[in-house]
Amino acid sequence: MNLFESIADENLNLLPFDGVVNYYGPLFSKNQADDYLKKLMDEIPWENDRHIIFGKEIITKRKMAWFGDQPFTYTYSHIPRKAHLWIPLLLELKNKIEDKSGDTFNSCLLNLYHSGDEGMGWHADDEKELKPNGAIASVSFGAERKFAFKHKKTAQGVQTNLEHGSLLVMKGATQSYWLHRLPVTKKVSLPRINLTFRTIVSSV
Repeated sequence: MNLFESIADENLNLLPFDGVVNYYGPLFSKNQADDYLKKLMDEIPWENDRHIIFGKEIITKRKMAWFGDQPFTYTYSHIPRKAHLWIPLLLELKNKIEDKSGDTFNSCLLNLYHSGDEGMGWHADDEKELKPNGAIASVSFGAERKFAFKHKKTAQGVQTNLEHGSLLVMKGATQSYWLHRLPVTKKVSLPRINLTFRTIVSSV
């Protein structure tokens, strides 16, 4: 497995082929990142996430929220979600991420992981509502966590650490050829909030 430990170079593609992933490192000072973490904890209408697994609904400890330019419907794990309209805090972050990445976004999925006991299994953000080969900007606040990629055909792996206040951007064919996950770990006891800014092109 190729291992990139928090390499912050926006011009470096972390993937060896079939996609583009750029890690920018922290965009904010520690005080700024701490402030955003607290505001996100307090201002976001968090709710427990739900998944359908083998026909049974599972309620996760991990919490989520979904925002956008309009009440987009976004379906993943067989559960449709309707977006809240942007709040000023998220618009502020969206503008900063768009300025830095050069991409534009019309929605954001937020996940709250209370500790390392909560994670996300292998998946690709390739739902039909999303812009094909569109950029997905992942912003992390809170505990530093490992983030892993696995090629769908070769199973080749790449992983990096996502730091407090950092930005990682996935684009090009990444979602077509690579899976990604947030592994669970007993080494992390603090919470992490992840925001993934996306572009919806169709909404049911």
